[in-house]
Amino acid sequence: MISMARFGTRDLDRAKSFYDELAALLGAVRAFDRPDVVAYKTPDSGMLLIGKPFEGEASPGNGNQVGIQADSRATVDAVHARALALGGQCGGKPGIRGDDPNGFYGAYFRDLDGNKLAIFRYGPPDT
Repeated sequence: MISMARFGTRDLDRAKSFYDELAALLGAVRAFDRPDVVAYKTPDSGMLLIGKPFEGEASPGNGNQVGIQADSRATVDAVHARALALGGQCGGKPGIRGDDPNGFYGAYFRDLDGNKLAIFRYGPPDT
């Protein structure tokens, strides 16, 4: 249903360094790179754009969050760990959310600008 999401940043070069590493773990590449915005995409996903706001200063939204689907629980763990190693803030350690052990496995973090992301896999444990 959702094909694009965008976060603002105060420092695009710093944001690119952060998101380039996470994108690599997810099999995503830069769909485009412009002076004011960069977009990441996998072959079968929508785009995540990170850019300078059209007006004013970038600030994280209260209650805003973007979820990125991973292909395995191991990828959830790896992306979360890398985000924290790059200076992101933990918003929730990897684990099952809810009461279905074969359901939503996710982790939460904030990027360098304070934007909140969820990385998740919906389905049974990795085999």
